[in-house]
Amino acid sequence: MLRLYTALGEMKKGGTYMKKLTALTLTFCLLLALTGCQKNTDSSGSGAVADQKGGSVYYLNFKPEVADVYQKIAKAYQKETGVELRVVTAASGTYEQTLKSEMAKSDAPTLFQINGPLGYLNWKDYCADLSDIELYRHLKDKSLAVTSGGKVYGIPYVVEGYGIIYNKTILNDYCTMDNAVISSVDEINNFATLKAVADDIQSRLDEINDKFGYDLQGAFTSAGMDGSSDWRFKTHLANLPIYYEYKDKGINSTDAIEGTYLDNYKQIWDLYITDSTCDPGMLSSKTGDEAESEFGMEEAVFYQNGTWEYNNIKDVGDDNLGILPIYIGVEGEEDQGICTGTENYWCVNSKASEDDIQATLDFMNWCVTSDEGTKAMGEDMGFVIPFKNAVESQNLFVQQDKELTAEGKTPVSWNFPTMPSEEWKNGVGQALTAYAADQTDDNWEAVRSAFVDGWKTEYELTSQE
Repeated sequence: MLRLYTALGEMKKGGTYMKKLTALTLTFCLLLALTGCQKNTDSSGSGAVADQKGGSVYYLNFKPEVADVYQKIAKAYQKETGVELRVVTAASGTYEQTLKSEMAKSDAPTLFQINGPLGYLNWKDYCADLSDIELYRHLKDKSLAVTSGGKVYGIPYVVEGYGIIYNKTILNDYCTMDNAVISSVDEINNFATLKAVADDIQSRLDEINDKFGYDLQGAFTSAGMDGSSDWRFKTHLANLPIYYEYKDKGINSTDAIEGTYLDNYKQIWDLYITDSTCDPGMLSSKTGDEAESEFGMEEAVFYQNGTWEYNNIKDVGDDNLGILPIYIGVEGEEDQGICTGTENYWCVNSKASEDDIQATLDFMNWCVTSDEGTKAMGEDMGFVIPFKNAVESQNLFVQQDKELTAEGKTPVSWNFPTMPSEEWKNGVGQALTAYAADQTDDNWEAVRSAFVDGWKTEYELTSQE
């Protein structure tokens, strides 16, 4: 067990012996006031002696989109248990950097997350063994956990999906127009059709706006490449060529990617930046918030994002929202579902005190077993929770993902946790941005080099660490 029960630990729990010891100490302090010994007071200032509590929890949260929900959880949990729970959310794209900084402090996170096996290699010295904890026993599919040497070090707490979110009403209106490429959204089941539709919408923006009263600025939202948005393309979009290469080879990781499907990656990226609400040269300064606003204001029809985005755009209305797989022009993609998986694994800081470790384990268990915890994660956050007591998610995109799977569509697995490093992602992102600003063969070759050569280099560097 992770917790060590010692005499000192029992005293910290506020037992009879501790209360007697506290009373004696107070008496002694009064007799020796000149020494500076003072009594503790509670936070209300009443002068009453505060009971010494056990451990506390410091959670460094990876997901900015649910930061507000976690703050509500913290208040509810503290009220219910009396345990101090502090949740800090790293800014988008800065989690690894923030984690390094926070772990160097004396008051380090007790609960943090990794993105998978490669993330574990970076943080293995801080990952407690979770093999025997109650939370792991609640996990429906134990193969999802991050393991090493037969022990469990990371437990997934959410399964998510992403694809191309679209405005159903605008697209349906487009389908009624003369010479529309399609007559039904259902016809979009491959890249060629997606491109034909997007190209046609982009060329008829004024016509569509005049006919239906919209204010469309582009088929796709701006593919923002600042730190709040570039992960959608240097990580999530880049998963597609990796997925298909792995699928061909029958592997689930590699230290030397070949880039077999990079031409397909180029096709979808070209479509995003050409049929867009903004000039491609502006993408370096475009943010995730701007893309979200463009979609919410009905200035764009298509928006690459995931199930986590539902709560931010649900005001558009469920009747107006749909999600498509990301098609890149691969044979057989008509049978493809959306990208479904996780890179969100809870880890417990092995260097924390035993009391803090136990408090952290208790909180994790509360999140996935209590009525309030499961409601917050399943309904308020819209998570698909991979535990036995999970609340059914009301997230529209989650439901549509299930429908696609039920229809026989094969979900695209999340292979991007095998990307060699954050530096690799940044290199690909910078190359994509440079190519968008100046779409030459040389600049795309730089993308290819960042993808293939950079992958090999980063894996070699990682293996030497």
